[in-house]
Amino acid sequence: MDSDNPLGADNQQERPDIEGWIVGFTDGEGCFSISVVRNATCRLGWQVQHEFAVTQAAPPRSALELLREFFGCGSIIENHRRDDHRSSLMRFSVKCRRDLAEIIVPFFELHPLLTAKQGDFERFNHVLQLMQTGAHLEHEGLRAIAAITEQMNRRGRSRYLESSEAIRQPSRSRRP
Repeated sequence: MDSDNPLGADNQQERPDIEGWIVGFTDGEGCFSISVVRNATCRLGWQVQHEFAVTQAAPPRSALELLREFFGCGSIIENHRRDDHRSSLMRFSVKCRRDLAEIIVPFFELHPLLTAKQGDFERFNHVLQLMQTGAHLEHEGLRAIAAITEQMNRRGRSRYLESSEAIRQPSRSRRP
C-alpha cells in the first residue's frame, strides 16, 4: 500500500516543515530584543539596538547553522558562560535592520509564533516601523520606543526614560 506520508511511514506522526520547525525553535529558544543604550556618538546621545536571536548550548551548532542558511543572513556567536555549565552558549543573531525588516519580520508575519513571544515580535516590528520613519532620531520617538521596550521580554524600567535627557524633553501631549 502506498503512503500519502512523504516520509514513507504510515504510522509516523507528520513532521513539521522547516518553517514550522523554525517557529517552534524560536518559541522555545528565541528572542526579539530592542534596547535603548547610551551612545555619545549618536545625535541624541542614545542608540536603539535591535536583534533577533536564537540561543542554544554548544557544541551542537547545526540547528543554528540551519537557521543562518534558511534566512541567508545573521551570524553565529559563541558566548562563554561564567557559571558552572561546561559548555558555551551558541547564538544565532540578526542585528542588521534591513535583514530584520526584509527577511525576519516577513517570515514571522507569515508564520506566527504560538507563545507569548508573538507579542514581543509585534512590539519589535512596531519599533522597526517607527525607526523606518526616523522616530528614533527625535526625543518624542525615542521616548515612545523606550516605552515599548518596557513591555518586551519582561523587562523593567527603561534607563532612557529615567535619564535626565528624557525627563527634560517636553512631550508633545504636554505642550500648550
